[in-house]
Amino acid sequence: MNQTASTIYIEESNFNLEVYLDPFNKRIRVDDYRGNTNLVLEKAEQLARQHQAEKLIMKARVEDTLPLYERGLQPEAVVDRYFLGSDAHFFSKFYTVERKKNDHWITEDGMIQSIYQLATASDKPFPPKEYELKKADESCAEELAELFRLVFQIYPTPLHDPEYVKKTMQEGTIYYVFFYQGKIVSAASAEVNNFYKNAELTDCATLKEHRKYGLMKIILRELEGELKKQGIYCSYSISRSLSFGMNAVLYQLGYHYRGRLMNNCYIYDKLENMNMWVKNLANC
Repeated sequence: MNQTASTIYIEESNFNLEVYLDPFNKRIRVDDYRGNTNLVLEKAEQLARQHQAEKLIMKARVEDTLPLYERGLQPEAVVDRYFLGSDAHFFSKFYTVERKKNDHWITEDGMIQSIYQLATASDKPFPPKEYELKKADESCAEELAELFRLVFQIYPTPLHDPEYVKKTMQEGTIYYVFFYQGKIVSAASAEVNNFYKNAELTDCATLKEHRKYGLMKIILRELEGELKKQGIYCSYSISRSLSFGMNAVLYQLGYHYRGRLMNNCYIYDKLENMNMWVKNLANC
């Protein structure tokens, strides 16, 4: 099977379906649907078998959740106000025993409890004057790709490829970066869904030697400001469940924990669980 991810659109007489085929992560994700929910689920499972997926994910509306339980899917996370103000419920189904096993779940539960004991961030950190914050454009693609290569051995999307980075920018993804001595040392992006007015804060990466100045908090706040200018108030982020630092950053910025996606994607150096964090930007 081709390792390149793609989105397909299926239109039948009783339903429409938007599906993200993700062979690298051995999963299929239903990003949108309309019509007969049972037929949508039948088609989604057919595609999962056809593409030998180990995991099926569906972003469901609350009124459609009971048929998902009936077909063996289980709830994993929620994104408040994802669908133009209506919540999205992330349901999953696993197709191999190995994909359903996980040794880190209890450890990650404890980490969330520890993070909720932290103080939330009130003051904006000020890094040394040598650090310069900028909105990235296509001329930054090579350096961004290099940053992602240095930080992540494995990443669920091909951000190691400068052409892919350019493509995401052309499709509306917003990147902010910190420069130090003319080189990009920290970056993050907002992947915008203009139809449903939500955005995922993602691609968070900082070189290890530059992690003591709160650069990521500043970048994420800058991205939030850009989203509010566009009238987008649903902001969410999916972070590695084993990364105390990144989960703590999101909590301290006012994000709320909304569940965990088990064995969701290959990132950093292995298949990992991912925590869901959500923030309503209209309240800040």
